[in-house]
Amino acid sequence: MKYLHTMIRVQNLEKALHFFVTILGLKVSRQKDYPEGKFTLVFLTTGGPESSEIELTYNWDQAESYSVGRNFGHLAYEVDNIYDTCEKIQSMGVVIARPPRDGRMAFVRSPDLISIELLQKGSPLPPKEPWISMPNSGEW
Repeated sequence: MKYLHTMIRVQNLEKALHFFVTILGLKVSRQKDYPEGKFTLVFLTTGGPESSEIELTYNWDQAESYSVGRNFGHLAYEVDNIYDTCEKIQSMGVVIARPPRDGRMAFVRSPDLISIELLQKGSPLPPKEPWISMPNSGEW
């Protein structure tokens, strides 16, 4: 497994970028607006070749502040085989909250309800059962 990023939700993207880029010295590695979902993702890094990232998620129509702790989104890990990883985790009694129906991404939760995103290394694997038919379970 390779640690990829930590996602946090931000109320004000300009203020957040000022803090992380100007004050802390992180660099924007990529940024993309998603008009259909009404959000922007900005990935920040220290700039090293193997450095992990912080993902800032800015929801355009967020009317009120996030509750304490809700601004933290998830941890993300890259795995060699998303299906094998999910099967192993599931066999140990962990619920796959968001199954890897697309062969690319899944979510599980820690005992403290921290969301963990699992991402397939490289290209997505071909979709297959039982994952294709498995519904989401709870929050992720």
